[in-house]
Order: sequence, then C-alpha cells, then structure tokens
Amino acid sequence: MTKLLLSLHVLAAVVAVGPVTVAASMFPPAVRRAGAGEPGTVRLLHRICRVYAGAGIAVPLLGLATASAMGVLGDAWLTASIALTAAAAGVLAVAVLPRQEELVERLDGGEAVERAATVRLAMLTGVFNLLWATVTVLMIVRPGSTTGA
Repeated sequence: MTKLLLSLHVLAAVVAVGPVTVAASMFPPAVRRAGAGEPGTVRLLHRICRVYAGAGIAVPLLGLATASAMGVLGDAWLTASIALTAAAAGVLAVAVLPRQEELVERLDGGEAVERAATVRLAMLTGVFNLLWATVTVLMIVRPGSTTGA
C-alpha cells in the first residue's frame, strides 16, 4: 500500500504542481506581451493555475497518507515539508492567484498594465516556486530520515 500511495503522491505532484509552477512563471511575461483588450493567453495561463491549484490539494493529502503508512509523521524533514507546503499554498492562494485575476480583469477592461505590477507578481511567483523546489528537495533528501534512502 505504501508504494501505491507514494506513487500517487509523486504523480499528483508532477501532474498538479508542475503545471502551476510553469503557467504561473509564464504569466507575468505574457501580461507584458499582451495588449490591452487581448488577454487570451493570459486568461488561459490564469485558468491553468486555478484549475491545477485545486487539483494540487491531492498532493498534501496523499503525502500525509503516505507518511502515515511509512511511519514518518513525526520526522523533522516531514514537518518542515508540511510547513513549506502550507506556505506555498498560502502564497499561491493569497498573493499569486488574486494578482493574476486582477491583471486579467485590467486587460479585459482595456487597461494597460504597468511593468511594476508584473515584476511584483513575478517575484511572488518565484517565492512560490522556490518553496515547492525546497519541498521537493526535502522529499528526496529527507535529512535525518531512518528509511535508508
């Protein structure tokens, strides 16, 4: 059962989190390239982020089930990963997605978007991606883990 849960957890991470990190990274430059009133690509990238962020909820759920099956729920590397995952989800839900929505609405309304707005969004997206990269490293390296990997 552990191998199945771990496989599902990794697949969910690749299938759900991967597209969000890529689409979110592509969003700010796409806004800069889009003319006012022409947000087609920008709207698509935002939709990808929203939909896959929702699907991404499966990643920590499957991760907790896997950790429970492996008996590592109390390990420091897992606690750190959970905290970083929560932080990444918070950055995405509170900062990245709302700012994307705002920029899509501005483009839809025919407004120009100043470069500073896209630079701030790119920075927040970078923080989100860095948090996920750190979680990925912790999942692989598992400092202090006694599982032998």
